[in-house]
Amino acid sequence: MATHAFMRMSQGNRKVPIIDLNGASIHFTDTGGDGEAIVFSHGLLFSGAMFEDQVAQFRDSYRCVTFDHRGQGQSGVTRDGYDMETLTADAAALIEHLGVAPCHFVGLSMGGFVGMRLAAQRPDLLKTLTLLDTSADPEPAENGPKYRILNLVARWIGLWAVVGRVLPIMFGRTFLSDPAREEERKRWASAISGNHRIGITRAVSGVIARDGCADLLRAIRMPVGIGVGDEDVATEPARSERLHGAISGSEMVEFAGAGHSSSIETPTQVSALIDQTIQRSANGTNSQRNA
Repeated sequence: MATHAFMRMSQGNRKVPIIDLNGASIHFTDTGGDGEAIVFSHGLLFSGAMFEDQVAQFRDSYRCVTFDHRGQGQSGVTRDGYDMETLTADAAALIEHLGVAPCHFVGLSMGGFVGMRLAAQRPDLLKTLTLLDTSADPEPAENGPKYRILNLVARWIGLWAVVGRVLPIMFGRTFLSDPAREEERKRWASAISGNHRIGITRAVSGVIARDGCADLLRAIRMPVGIGVGDEDVATEPARSERLHGAISGSEMVEFAGAGHSSSIETPTQVSALIDQTIQRSANGTNSQRNA
């Protein structure tokens, strides 16, 4: 499939890197360099910016790449293609276009849905996989009605109207109640409400309607680190336990004081898991341990 990259002018005449691939214009960041690459895949309602602490941690030793899924962040809004299989194809095309395979892949929530599919179906592209606050299950049936109502409000009124309901799903009580992190809460609330409302509602629909991928897990044969916030109400730790039990050689940790957006809430703990997973690859080990 032909692809090309170009720089699009954004607000303030700032150049934004965009790749046209798989029928979508995908925004990405790339620190460059000759080291092994870490590719970060974000969760629903966010963008690659949710990994900025991890990029800052690893950029001196690794080539760090973030990207925004279609319809979210600064990527283009498409009419279709929000199913997990197409998003996985988007990620594969990006990795191939940048020539960073095999890479270390980090996926949070929706990004984890993509990461599991990549690891099982395109193992040639990945060296390790870190899964954060994610699940191989379909969306629980009880979540569908309330998420569809929020989606409807966001679509016809605006994302600003649902942010107050969304934040307790995306973040844990520790982050939401910490007075010292008020500015961070404002920043991420603004980022969520700043998404394109058509793109984001299509992305939400894709997540709600997704098929599970539990049948793929036993095909994953690489070092896998699994992390979940102990305050995560969107993807409870029990789902990560199921991933851990199904993926041979995986390691699992719970992040103390984190909800569903652990890369933002507890960045140091998340970076430690990523580093631990990468080092298992460097050391040629894939032993199973439940931390």
